[in-house]
Amino acid sequence: MKKQSGFTLIELVMVIVILGILAAAALPKFVNLKDEAQLAALKGVAGSISSGNTINYAVRSLNSASGIAIADCSTAGGLLEGGLPANYAITAAAITAGTTATCTLSTSGVTPAVTTTFTATGI
Repeated sequence: MKKQSGFTLIELVMVIVILGILAAAALPKFVNLKDEAQLAALKGVAGSISSGNTINYAVRSLNSASGIAIADCSTAGGLLEGGLPANYAITAAAITAGTTATCTLSTSGVTPAVTTTFTATGI
């Protein structure tokens, strides 16, 4: 007698049911990735501005004709190549020369709006 090999229909249905249960359990984790991605992008821009400000401070300390004068948080966006990206806004706050201030960067035109902070040194 020849023995047949393979899966029965019940075994295949059970595998499909188990995969469906696993997919339903994992789905809520991936639904909210848009908000996390927006916050990560915002923090990346804030980090870039903060790093650019540090380099700008060093350059202007050596030669006052080089770099960009920073007297306000909103001017720190000009340190990025191409300027501040669209849909981002920096809250204006005065920075005196030689002091470090905490500035607020936020998104505009996206829901929900997210904000983060970065540091800028006036020079």
